[in-house]
Amino acid sequence: MSRVFAYCRVSTADQTTDNQIQEIAAVGFTVQKGRAITETVSGSVPAMERKGFLALLNKLEVADVLIVTKLDRLGRNAMDVRATVERLASIGVRVHCLALGGVDLTSPAGRMTMGVIAAVAEFERDLLVERTQSGLSRAKAQGKVLGRPKSINAEASKQVIDRLKKGEAVAALAREYRTSRQSIMRIRQAETPSLAR
Repeated sequence: MSRVFAYCRVSTADQTTDNQIQEIAAVGFTVQKGRAITETVSGSVPAMERKGFLALLNKLEVADVLIVTKLDRLGRNAMDVRATVERLASIGVRVHCLALGGVDLTSPAGRMTMGVIAAVAEFERDLLVERTQSGLSRAKAQGKVLGRPKSINAEASKQVIDRLKKGEAVAALAREYRTSRQSIMRIRQAETPSLAR
């Protein structure tokens, strides 16, 4: 006989999982005490790195049912959710998501739904990359300087090179110019490759 588990997650300590537990009960799932796993952890943490979820994984057996109110309770993005559902399906656990009409994500219809969600997520990522590249190209065409501002201006860089040629230490120059050793070494490498050796 299958057992029913619930996984309820919130991101911050000032939030509560009570609403999620009530939603699950309201649609008719009976979750016995000890089978509702709740935890407070950021959604950016993959499911397989969460203490509560790993404890749940250790309790689950073949034919068990896991209920979540929304897909984002399971993972940080569509790919993470898909990997988590596939992992659960591989041990014979059915996963129901209330926000998707209670569909079993391990069923053929559920797998199709997951495929559509993954395709939409990939499409959104591609659009974001495209918009970012377009914005960068436009900014370059307008003559804007991109990237982090240099910690040392051109005049100071020339001084650093001259002093390095005289044998002054990288660490001493970094302290004096209030920058990192790596910045001094980058100047040395860019301006005089022979000094970088």
